[in-house]
Amino acid sequence: MVKNKSFLNRAGFFLLVMAIVLFSIFPFIQMLSTSLKYQWDWGNPSLIPTQINLEAYKELLNIGQGEVELHESVQNLIDETPDITKAQKKAIIAKFRDTSSVFPFFRYFGNSLILATIAALLSVSIAILGAYSFSRMQYKGRSTIQRGVLFVYMFGGMLLLIPLYKMFVSLGFLSTKTGTFTSLIVIYLVQTLPVSLYMLGNYFRTISFSIEEAAMIEGAGRFETIWKIIVPLSASAIVTVFVYSFMIAWNEYLYASVFLRGFERLHTLPIGLQTLYYSKNAIWDRIMAASMLTAVPVIVLFMSIQKNLAGGMSAGGVKE
Repeated sequence: MVKNKSFLNRAGFFLLVMAIVLFSIFPFIQMLSTSLKYQWDWGNPSLIPTQINLEAYKELLNIGQGEVELHESVQNLIDETPDITKAQKKAIIAKFRDTSSVFPFFRYFGNSLILATIAALLSVSIAILGAYSFSRMQYKGRSTIQRGVLFVYMFGGMLLLIPLYKMFVSLGFLSTKTGTFTSLIVIYLVQTLPVSLYMLGNYFRTISFSIEEAAMIEGAGRFETIWKIIVPLSASAIVTVFVYSFMIAWNEYLYASVFLRGFERLHTLPIGLQTLYYSKNAIWDRIMAASMLTAVPVIVLFMSIQKNLAGGMSAGGVKE
């Protein structure tokens, strides 16, 4: 009787987990299915396309699309000017090609990747030092500062948007591409650093101080102890914080849409997806394909570092 009850409990737990997993991944399956269907197959309720369509992915990635069309008026101007040199003709064609039907996925992808990676690396680097300070060092006002760090989450992003925008405008940051990019990195730091400090601080407290004492007895300094002891033993927590910070910056739309408004070539993928709805590419298979391509980096990031997402590395590091 006990064995039957145990089996039923395990079976029920397994079914519950599977239901949660299916509920979580169903939107991605639906996006993938729609992106692989032809327009005449969109009414098909089945998740399996009647015929696989890769044209949306090819168009977004500019695979096999050939030359970009030249506007008719520019072509007529070139044809009606026979004395134009080859160099001048080449310069005109390069400047006036009609790219309105081309979705610059790789440019959006590169902007998002650079912005998210820099913001995540800075957030992790600062959080390691700050969290170590909160968890190991004693100084006046430490508890107040530690609690005050999370105070920023009492204000929504929309509430802070206008004050932050006016502040960076008054500093002259938004008049240049570099300044605008720097402004967004600072904002993403403000958004991710409180949770990063909180997560790493709690994890550092689980590491036995005896390990650090042993290193200090051997002559290691404070920064050497952090680099050679704390960082290796906290690899799982640091990786988790990096992924969290990366995802915040990768998916952020509100601030990017306002701050990058004057610099079209700096637009990120979330802005690119929004503009996709109002372009010649506004067809459901292309929209779903772009959404899938946007989710790929985060999925690849999780798969590549999942082996580091395990705790307990400091167990047995010192004999109490």
